[in-house]
Order: sequence, then structure tokens, then C-alpha cells
Amino acid sequence: MSSDVDHPRPDRADLDDRDLEAELVNSRAGHVGIPVDAICVGCGRIRVKRADPEEMGQDPQVDPTELETRDLTSFKHVCYPCQGATWWNPIAVLTGLLERERGE
Repeated sequence: MSSDVDHPRPDRADLDDRDLEAELVNSRAGHVGIPVDAICVGCGRIRVKRADPEEMGQDPQVDPTELETRDLTSFKHVCYPCQGATWWNPIAVLTGLLERERGE
């Protein structure tokens, strides 16, 4: 099991300085699905990840701009500091990034 010593949690200033668009285009975010901000349950790292609606307990045809974070379930995704697939808890649906991708 990893610890905060192995993977320190970011402080609030680190989160405010994040470039969400850069995180989204990074292959580590995934290639398919809705962009969400999520926290790894293994190490506490917060990153942009892509997840299919079904992976988060939603209908596959759902309009992602209508999703509420409180309705989403945890999903499996790779966490590189944890060195494997871990559970991630969605903390925000990144509709702004989604709309930019769609050209809206």
C-alpha cells in the first residue's frame, strides 16, 4: 500500500496552478470518455481522466453536460505513481474542456 510519504498530496496552491487542458491531452488521461477531474484512492493524486459514462454508473447515451458529480461512481484507471490500475473518485465533470473539444 502506498503512503503520503511515497506520493505526497498536492496542496491547494498546486491544484490552482494546474493546466487542465494539458492534462487532458496527455495520454495518461486516457483517449476515450468524458473528461473528469478525479482523485486516486491509492495516493490522493488529483488529475484529469477520461471515463465512459457506463464506468461511472451512467447511461452510455447521457448528455455529459447534464451530469452531476454526486451521481457518478468510482471508476478504474491507471495511476502511474501507484504503478497500476486503481479506483478514481470523480470530483468534477469538466464540461468546459468537453465543450472546447466539441468546438462550442
